[in-house]
Amino acid sequence: MRRFLMIAFAVALSSLPAVAVVDDGPSHAEFTTSDGLRIHYMAQGKGVPVVFIHGYTGSAEGNWFSNGVAVEVAKTHRAIAIDCRGHGLSDKPHDPKMYGPAMARDVVELMDHLEIDRAHLHGYSMGGGIVTQILARWPERALTATYGGSGVAETDPVWIAKLAKDSDQSDPQEAEARSTLQASPQRDEAALGAVREYPWTEGERGAIDLRQVKVPVLALVGEFDRPNGKITRMKRELADFEYLILPGKSHLTAIMAGYIPKKYISKFAQFVRAHDPR
Repeated sequence: MRRFLMIAFAVALSSLPAVAVVDDGPSHAEFTTSDGLRIHYMAQGKGVPVVFIHGYTGSAEGNWFSNGVAVEVAKTHRAIAIDCRGHGLSDKPHDPKMYGPAMARDVVELMDHLEIDRAHLHGYSMGGGIVTQILARWPERALTATYGGSGVAETDPVWIAKLAKDSDQSDPQEAEARSTLQASPQRDEAALGAVREYPWTEGERGAIDLRQVKVPVLALVGEFDRPNGKITRMKRELADFEYLILPGKSHLTAIMAGYIPKKYISKFAQFVRAHDPR
């Protein structure tokens, strides 16, 4: 009788609808760069890799996971977010010479560490500048490139003079968002100062011919974050370019948790899923 009940119970279980496995959330790990720094990163999900690069003073957690961007992408992809050197839980040297192009090299070395040949790349603000350096120096590593709160600025004085005027309005929540960002216990002001003081030389920032970029590119920029100055050149020179201006949003409120619009998350997730390798 007992055996009959156990079999009946098993049959009943097998007839129930399948239940999705609950994700335990992002994992934390680290690797050591070629110049000896310990770099922290977070990862979640499986599938085609998406590498996230945060903005200046930000972090992997704050720029991508706490606001839901990486969590949404991780439903269908392998979301990986780096803590850039000088930020988050990574090492924070106080020597300016330890920054600059090394920050882009760290992203490529992380991909090598994880045995990733190509990935969707998404950089916000400073991270967008790092994406440009990767496109210029290691274009074969990108499946797509997304710029958040950033872009590739005009360099030709003739085109600079033709730029449409950006809005002179501001987002009243920007100051509140900035205060929240500045309160992060992970901030090291000396390290952040060193990031700013790197002695850039001509060409190191990622001088790039956008007409040679072969991958799809997306830009997501707040209405009050000087979008014309960030995306006009990209609209003119890129072969495959999309952009979205986020109404009423500024540099921080376009991305920070509690302020980020749902459209930012949905547009980026849609873009990545539409451009996976077939």
